[in-house]
Amino acid sequence: MTTLNEQLANLKVIPVIAINRAEDAIPLGKALVENGMPCAEITLRTECAIEAIRIMRKEFPDMLIGSGTVLTNEQVDASIEAGVDFIVSPGFNPRTVQYCIDKGVAIVPGVNNPSLVEQAMEMGLRTLKFFPAEPSGGTGMLKALTAVYPVKFMPTGGVSLKNVDEYLSLLYWLAAVLGWFQLS
Repeated sequence: MTTLNEQLANLKVIPVIAINRAEDAIPLGKALVENGMPCAEITLRTECAIEAIRIMRKEFPDMLIGSGTVLTNEQVDASIEAGVDFIVSPGFNPRTVQYCIDKGVAIVPGVNNPSLVEQAMEMGLRTLKFFPAEPSGGTGMLKALTAVYPVKFMPTGGVSLKNVDEYLSLLYWLAAVLGWFQLS
């Protein structure tokens, strides 16, 4: 069985997407799969996000689908019910992290300093979201963190076309999340 880390490492870039209409899930999934990016993190920033995840899971069962901007246990439950493979949160909330662990779903919480990395490691996590990447020191901070901690990072927040090559050049990283796409 391939682990989440292995699946994400093979992708390098994870599209982070806000969907305003659930019916956009099918053309979006099709475009991603056909262009060699069979993965999406659908943010829970819109009312139709859970329905879009449900549709995408049904239409693209082999696609790696995550639920992003997850802040509550209720959102975790809705995401699991919709069929996500992993959960991403912008911060490190020990209660939500433990809830995901108890539910058996992969959780990638946001961290931006050594103390949060250590708290996440204490809970057994080895894949973390570095957020907000650029305001938190960018690749310099990531180099410092990865020199000390045996974890993988998904940097997001300020990763753009201007600096994505610098992020991707650091081969020990799991993935770089390149901005987010708004579908209307």
